[in-house]
Amino acid sequence: MNNSKHQELVGFIWSVADLLRGDFKQSEYGKVILPFTVLRRLDCVLEQTKDEVRAAHEKWKGKPVEHQMLLRASGQSFYNTGRLTLEQIADDPSQAAKHLSAYIGAFSDNAAEVLEKYDFPRQIARLDDAGLLYRVLGRFADLDLHPERVSNVQMGYVFEELIRKFSEVSNETAGEHFTPREVIRLMVNLLLAPDEDVLRVPGTIREVLDPACGTGGMLTETHDHIRAVNPHAKVVVSGQELNAESWAICRSDLMIKGQDPKNIAFGNSFGHDRHYGGKFDYMLANPPFGVEWKKVKDEVETEHESLGFSGRFGAGLPRINDGSLLFLQHMIAKMKPVQVEEDGRRTGGSRIAIVFNGSPLFTGAAESGESRIRQWILENDWLEAIVALPDQLFYNTGISTYFWILTNRKEERHKGRVVLVDAREHFAKMRKSLGDKRKYVTDEQIDELTRLYADASTVAENPEHPLHDKVKVFDNEDFGYHRITVERPLKLRFEVTEEALTELEATLKTGKALAKYEYRDQLLDALRPLVGEKPGFSRTEFAGRLKGALAEGGVGKPPANVDKAIWAAVSVRDPEGEVQKKRGGAVEPDPELRDYENVPLKEDIDAYLEREVLPHVPDAWIDHEKTKIGYEIPLTRHFYKYVPPRPLEEIDAELDELEAEIQNLLRKVKK
Repeated sequence: MNNSKHQELVGFIWSVADLLRGDFKQSEYGKVILPFTVLRRLDCVLEQTKDEVRAAHEKWKGKPVEHQMLLRASGQSFYNTGRLTLEQIADDPSQAAKHLSAYIGAFSDNAAEVLEKYDFPRQIARLDDAGLLYRVLGRFADLDLHPERVSNVQMGYVFEELIRKFSEVSNETAGEHFTPREVIRLMVNLLLAPDEDVLRVPGTIREVLDPACGTGGMLTETHDHIRAVNPHAKVVVSGQELNAESWAICRSDLMIKGQDPKNIAFGNSFGHDRHYGGKFDYMLANPPFGVEWKKVKDEVETEHESLGFSGRFGAGLPRINDGSLLFLQHMIAKMKPVQVEEDGRRTGGSRIAIVFNGSPLFTGAAESGESRIRQWILENDWLEAIVALPDQLFYNTGISTYFWILTNRKEERHKGRVVLVDAREHFAKMRKSLGDKRKYVTDEQIDELTRLYADASTVAENPEHPLHDKVKVFDNEDFGYHRITVERPLKLRFEVTEEALTELEATLKTGKALAKYEYRDQLLDALRPLVGEKPGFSRTEFAGRLKGALAEGGVGKPPANVDKAIWAAVSVRDPEGEVQKKRGGAVEPDPELRDYENVPLKEDIDAYLEREVLPHVPDAWIDHEKTKIGYEIPLTRHFYKYVPPRPLEEIDAELDELEAEIQNLLRKVKK
């Protein structure tokens, strides 16, 4: 089918929207057009063997082998036992709803489930109530989608074009279910480019998974890319999707391409892993950004605690409001192990590509769930690269996004290293925005970035390369740091002031346990003579003064909680005060002067203290028991370029020019 025929067919199908206008919202057109397209394609595919299926149905009805015999009769992975076709149903407008419902009910379970997830019965009822059903049905009955006219591959392209149109007219939600095709193409290129030589080997079989597959765009692009490299390769695609309509679109897309749709599972990948135990060659996903995982909290936490690294989430759990890193752990758990053959060749292994926003790069302090996950990935040497993308690429968000590329079979030159690629300037402006999508990546830019990624190490080492400043290579350890706690001594002076007594009185009145102290007034009177004494006592000396004052005032030794309140009131922080010590002689740190520093993992923390801290605060020390290890990937910091502000003279001249322009406009208004 040439391009003009393709566009003609897509245009004819989409023209059904003219019939829907007024009774359906624009964003609802796809809910009618997509399932009717699927239905007509299935009807055309099954037409040739309909008599054989009917005969097999009569012969094997109710017997255990019925399903297998019907599949054999249809020659497909689905069948329909009804006596009518869509064309026959369209010929009787008065009975269209009744006959169409019966026709759908006669499909095999795998096909009926797809139409059910489209909520197709409700759409049929809406069309019937609006008096549109027979007209829409008639339009699709006139559509020739027989396999001899439209091949499976061509039908796939038509359906993808319809999905794209549907996503564009409903762009307020498109980003949840549809990733822009040029983004997918770039992602698949980076995922597969290092493997193109091995993909050409005869007899190649590759298994692909997308655990948040949406409408299946990533699976389709991966399948087509591998088949373009090796037309004889067998590509088995699998996926899982939580949204019912997106799942139906993905599964029906595979059905109309003649592929087996059973591997596209419905449900939550965290709570109900429908591909449990499966291992895949390639995995890719665009999980929802910043979506909480509260609904599956119990299942995820149970797996984390009971299975540890034997399960999917042993490395750690991110915060409840963003499950992005759970998806990545889920995918890592499904990597194929690497095997070393007798001749030394390494076989097996997997490659992963996933789209994230900026949060997984740095969110979470040292030893938080997010930091532990990053540490686990980097210490296992799985992270191959991160690519920073332009903002405003997606339909429902304008935020910056990133590709993470991981593998457990790094090339020798990449071992122990991570490549960072800055592709934020590789975009073209769209003539018309689609929701938040105002930019796209051109074919030429995709090719350039693919080459840049393949040659990243060479480019990073060559300052003369035109894209040298767009690539940086780091050791895994460069992203680790020690979170050190810098302490300084608590220094106090001790004095009794009117303010201190007022504070003590308030404390003794309001504290639940302290309020029971019956000698409050006598205590305050006993301390009052100390007001005005010059501070400068050591803690021991001042303790003697307090004891003497209380004895003179006829107050016995106060209970521990009251004694603590007294010392809190009379202690004042003072840089020149006495250094306080704990029992045993250790210096007591001042919590208010406590500071935290991130020291690169490769650097000695004591040397860092001596160089960066002690010249400014000589009495500081590190509490080594509180030191933590953290990992973050500050990608934008590594590509930051300082741009000096404009000279003041230039700014002043511009302001003068604007002021003159405003004055000129005001004079015209007055005239």
